[in-house]
Amino acid sequence: MARLTISLPDQMNDWVEAQVTAGRYGSVSEYFRDLVRCDQERRDTAIDELCVMLERAEASGVSKRSVSEILEAAREEARRKGLLSGEN
Repeated sequence: MARLTISLPDQMNDWVEAQVTAGRYGSVSEYFRDLVRCDQERRDTAIDELCVMLERAEASGVSKRSVSEILEAAREEARRKGLLSGEN
């Protein structure tokens, strides 16, 4: 097993130590192993979701709308969802 030394700001170190003290993890190493596992799972899930989106897009065929129409529709949807201000 490889060894890794990291430096953390005091506030982050206190957080990690509190997780161990509270019994959520058996050790600081266990906390960081779990953190890495969660990151790996999140990335794997994101890649899987992207593949599904690409497959659906490819299966949907070629749009009859122009690029500017597609972009405007995307902007409007983003505005409705509160992800884009009215100026953009």
